[in-house]
Amino acid sequence: MTRSIAEPAPQPREHLERLTAEEAYDALYGRTAPGLTRQMYLLTGRRRLSREAVEHAFRTAWQRWPEVARDGDPAGWVRAASYEYAMSPWHRLRRAHRRADAPPGDPARRALLDALLALPPSYRRTLLLHDAVGLGLPETAAETEASTPAAASRLLNARAAVAERLPEPAQAVDTGGRSVVLQERLAALALAEQVPEPPSAPAVRARGERVAELWTRAALCFGVLLISTTAFTLHTAPTRYEQPLAPAERVGGVPPLGGPEKLTPQDLKLQKSLRSELTHGPERLIPHIP
Repeated sequence: MTRSIAEPAPQPREHLERLTAEEAYDALYGRTAPGLTRQMYLLTGRRRLSREAVEHAFRTAWQRWPEVARDGDPAGWVRAASYEYAMSPWHRLRRAHRRADAPPGDPARRALLDALLALPPSYRRTLLLHDAVGLGLPETAAETEASTPAAASRLLNARAAVAERLPEPAQAVDTGGRSVVLQERLAALALAEQVPEPPSAPAVRARGERVAELWTRAALCFGVLLISTTAFTLHTAPTRYEQPLAPAERVGGVPPLGGPEKLTPQDLKLQKSLRSELTHGPERLIPHIP
C-alpha cells in the first residue's frame, strides 16, 4: 500500500537513542504527519479539522515526549491521540466545523467518502485502521479499546455497508478481495484530495512549549488565589460560635405598659395631711381628711 497514507516502517531503537529529543521528534513528525493528516481526512471529511487534529496530537506528544519516546510504538501513540481528537463530538458545536467541506469532484471518490462518513465512528475508525493503515486485527482491536471479536464484527459490518454503495467492493465476493479493493480506493481518495500540509516540526514544538507554559502559569495563579482565599478566610472567620439573632417580629394582643396615674386634688390634700401629722398611732392608719 502507498506509504503516504499507511504507517511508515518504525526506525530501529538504536538509531533513535543516538538522536537528541528534538531530532527524534522531528524525525517522527516528518515520517508520520503527512500520511496521518490524510488519514484524518478520511476519518472526518474535513480538511481543516484534519490538520488541527494532527497538530494537537504532536503538541501533546512533545509535552509528554519522555513518555512517548519510551513507548513501543511512538507513531501509534500519536495516531491514537489524533483519532481521539478528530472524533470528539464537541467539534460539532464549533462554528468553524459546522459546515461540511466541499465533496470530491470525482463521483466515485465522492461516493466512497459519503459511504465512510455514513458509518458509525467506531466502525469507521476500525475500517481505516485495518484496511487503510494496515494494522492487524489484534492491533486494531487494542487501539479501538475493543475485543478482537468485536473489532472483527465492526470490520465486517463496515465493509458490507460500504460495499452496498460501491460497485467494486460488491463485485469482490471473498473477504480478502473486498479488503484489497477498499485499500486501493481509500489510498486513491486520500492521495487525490487536496489536504492542507501540516506545519513544520519546530513550529509545532514551539507551540507546544507555549501551551505548556500558559497552563503552568494558569496553575500557579490558581494556586496563589486558592492560598490567598484560604488565608483570608482563616483571618476573618470567627473563632467561636455566635448564635444568630432572630429577626424582629410584630407582637399583637399585649396591653401597653401602664404607669402611676396623675394625683387628684384630693390625693394631694391627703398626702399633705399625712406628712404634717404624727408618724405613729392610729391616726396614721385612719387619717382625718379635712
